[in-house]
Amino acid sequence: MGSDSSEPSSGVRDFLQDYWDLIAGIVFASLAFLFHTSGQVYLATLFAGLGIAAFSFTVSEIAEILAERLQEPYASFVLTFSAVAVEILLLFMILLESSHGSHALETVKGGIISAVIVDMNVLLGIAVFVGGLRFKEQEHNEDTSSTYTTILLVASVALLVPSLLQYSKDSGDSMMTASYIIAFLLMVYYVTIFIFQTRTHIHFFKATARSRIFRLRRKRAQHGEKEEEEEEDYIFEKLPNIANFFAIFGLIFLIGIIAEIFASDGMHIANEYGVSAALAGLVIAIISVSPELFTAVKAAKSDQIQRVVNIAMGASTVSILLTVPILMMLAPLADVQLALDFNSLQIGALILTVILAWKTTDNGETNYVEGISHLMFFFAYAVIAAFYH
Repeated sequence: MGSDSSEPSSGVRDFLQDYWDLIAGIVFASLAFLFHTSGQVYLATLFAGLGIAAFSFTVSEIAEILAERLQEPYASFVLTFSAVAVEILLLFMILLESSHGSHALETVKGGIISAVIVDMNVLLGIAVFVGGLRFKEQEHNEDTSSTYTTILLVASVALLVPSLLQYSKDSGDSMMTASYIIAFLLMVYYVTIFIFQTRTHIHFFKATARSRIFRLRRKRAQHGEKEEEEEEDYIFEKLPNIANFFAIFGLIFLIGIIAEIFASDGMHIANEYGVSAALAGLVIAIISVSPELFTAVKAAKSDQIQRVVNIAMGASTVSILLTVPILMMLAPLADVQLALDFNSLQIGALILTVILAWKTTDNGETNYVEGISHLMFFFAYAVIAAFYH
């Protein structure tokens, strides 16, 4: 009798453990809609943000299933694209609010830069710190970090071009023209890099033989060379790849609906309390990056630091090279001119982030001091962002 009565409770517990994110997303989204229609903007913004994070976590879980099936470098592409899609949706919804004031437009610009800063300092920093505490030192393919930091440095310098033109005499028209040219060049640059990653230099983005052996030995020592396969009841584990891709698109569509509430009510609060555009951009970046963060920490704890580097730096690369051109194309739909005139704080923090990432990953090894260094840099930037107007 005792075992029979425990089976239903065990089944409920397993169900909640598997689908807590979907359940939470539905509950939070419903509450956000309820509070939005009743005019309670603070609660609507809070629950909209929680709903976006919960559904984004589900997207990340499905993307991780696809990633395990596809292997590197395609695995990281699935993870980064799903996260960047959420980021673009959030920023576009905020862009639609720019007709009510310039603060929304500045928040979008802050969000573009903040996405890279959060990926490279928070995601990479926490994962490297956690992995470093557990394994002392972790190894990755140094060609990966070297390639990504080079790409990010070039992209950061490219974003400087329109910003510098604001100091010229006829800055208005020339700045917009330069912004469109830079956006086009970034897209061309990304296509070249995509071919580089998936065709000619795939080995640059895979774990080295030495680090694979290191992980294998550690796994054998921990599990006594015995592997047990557990039966998966998670529905997305059973679905074929094409069905999982449709599931991701469906969830991103739901996120877009909630993002509209988050953008409209969130901008109202930001304007009312004078929240800086840089700080608002950081909040958006943290929400969109949070699912990736869980994936990266799990990878670091499993001594898969190569995957962490691929996710953090790959997402940062896509954030600049794809987010900027796509938002530039979407801006006319919102009847907005999105000039890439980032301020000195944003560009300076972006370039310093790339330099820090280059220094902490260039030798192919990471430890917890390098992880906490990235976190210290982020907290310093967050203090400036909070008070920079």
